[in-house]
Amino acid sequence: MAKQVVSGAALVAALFALPAFAAPVPISMSETEESAPAVPPILSARERAETENRILAARLDAIVPAIMREEGIDLWLLVAREYFEEPVVASMLDAENMHARRRTILIFHDPGGGKAVERLTVSRYGLGGLFAPAWDPAKQPDQWQAAADIIAVRNPARIAVNTSDLYQFADGMTVSQYDKFSAALPAALRPRIVSGQGLAIRWLETRTPAEMDLYPTIERTAHAVIGEAFSRAVIKPGVTTAEQVQWWYRDRLLQLGLDAWFHPSIGIQRQGVKGMLEGAEVIQPGDLLWTDFGITYLRLNTDTQHLAYVLKPGETEAPAGLKQGLANSNRVQDILTRQFVVGRSGNAVLALAREEAKASGLDPSIYSHPIGLHGHGAGPSIGFWDNQNPDPHGSGLIQANTAWSIELTSYAAVPEWGGQRVDFRAEENAFFDGKEMRYIDGRQTKLTLIPSGP
Repeated sequence: MAKQVVSGAALVAALFALPAFAAPVPISMSETEESAPAVPPILSARERAETENRILAARLDAIVPAIMREEGIDLWLLVAREYFEEPVVASMLDAENMHARRRTILIFHDPGGGKAVERLTVSRYGLGGLFAPAWDPAKQPDQWQAAADIIAVRNPARIAVNTSDLYQFADGMTVSQYDKFSAALPAALRPRIVSGQGLAIRWLETRTPAEMDLYPTIERTAHAVIGEAFSRAVIKPGVTTAEQVQWWYRDRLLQLGLDAWFHPSIGIQRQGVKGMLEGAEVIQPGDLLWTDFGITYLRLNTDTQHLAYVLKPGETEAPAGLKQGLANSNRVQDILTRQFVVGRSGNAVLALAREEAKASGLDPSIYSHPIGLHGHGAGPSIGFWDNQNPDPHGSGLIQANTAWSIELTSYAAVPEWGGQRVDFRAEENAFFDGKEMRYIDGRQTKLTLIPSGP
């Protein structure tokens, strides 16, 4: 099959041809973050499964045919083993099949001519009706030979398997499984094997309308929990330690029946003290607090960093220098999000944003990344906290219908702290539709204030 140059147009058309499902609690995307929001109602296990399965079916119907045709791939083969699921297969399992069974082989075949893409599984199970069972062990006991026979009959010109040195998301085919597969495949077909890197990244990074109907509610849930953490209900200045707040997050998620995809962070910046204080350090009046917190819910992830100021007795506002520091980071966010253009590399976005921010007198460090089915998601990186130069992981191109953690910091001297250099970290999740970037549930533009009194 000849590679089709469509610049994502076919994928966009396919996505929006499908019905958009309503969120459990409808919340629209907003540029303004709600102050101290309540946690939205959490779905039951069955409701979650029904939602996840509905979205997965729509993703398989819309995304796979479009990306196979964009990449010029006739057949895509994926392999996983029980408790050793590769990232793409793990994202394709229905809610009742939490793991691959024994060895699970998935095959997507595009017969061309506008016909539907076949979805087959060479395994003993049908995977929730999303893949047609294509193996009868009584007739062909050798699973690999059964897969090879299916492929040989279809005679594809290009056979994609997930191998990639650059992207972990696209490197799911292990050496042992590749050796078994290639040995079973007819010799004439072996030269047709190519990397499925493009397919894996495009599958994982693409967000559908149904997912974006859900995402604001998921993001609101994370914002609400952060709001609880940054309050007198959790933090008693002079008593509560940073690590106690970290473990409060974990306990709160257990109560809600939600998962953290990384251990929450709490850091303290204090006048006269260099760097970030953590762990057993007690939170005091006058401290600038930072948190990094992310949840997984309905298979989508959040990743948020907020700042809070602990008021000293008699204070009603944070020092002007701290407020200006957050405003500076908001300016860097604005500069960065303006640079998103379909087809522009992550490295180019980084360079353009840094150049404009520095020309504006700001001192930025940018380390943004895609988000979605994984917290640090598939797609091009835009800088790293320890590398503000071009990086191979930033060579990929920006695509439409992708979600992002707009993660960065700016440094500023705070006059009220004797000119001390302070780190104003910010991270909010946003959606890029190909034309504009919109925050999923707003962004922090004001420091959260925590009273020091009773």
